[in-house]
Amino acid sequence: MSTSRLINRNVVVGSGRTSMRLEPEIWDPLLEICHREAQDLHGLIRRVDALRNAGGRTSAVRVYLLQYFCAAATEAGHTSAGHGPSLERREAA
Repeated sequence: MSTSRLINRNVVVGSGRTSMRLEPEIWDPLLEICHREAQDLHGLIRRVDALRNAGGRTSAVRVYLLQYFCAAATEAGHTSAGHGPSLERREAA
């Protein structure tokens, strides 16, 4: 029998604690977002939970993570992050 790679963590959402099982590849960037946004994990999860429309909390967290980093990958996000010239600007030069 194979063991799950999912990591279970307790988070405080709404009126109590709950657990979330996510891949380490999801937890690590979530903690990075917390650091960048000067927010604890519970606050970030509460914010994501308040914004979700349908579906589960873990799904909403995965979508939030994707949207957060996709926004950073735009031209403006790329420039403000100090990542150097984007592919578009390198090709134009």
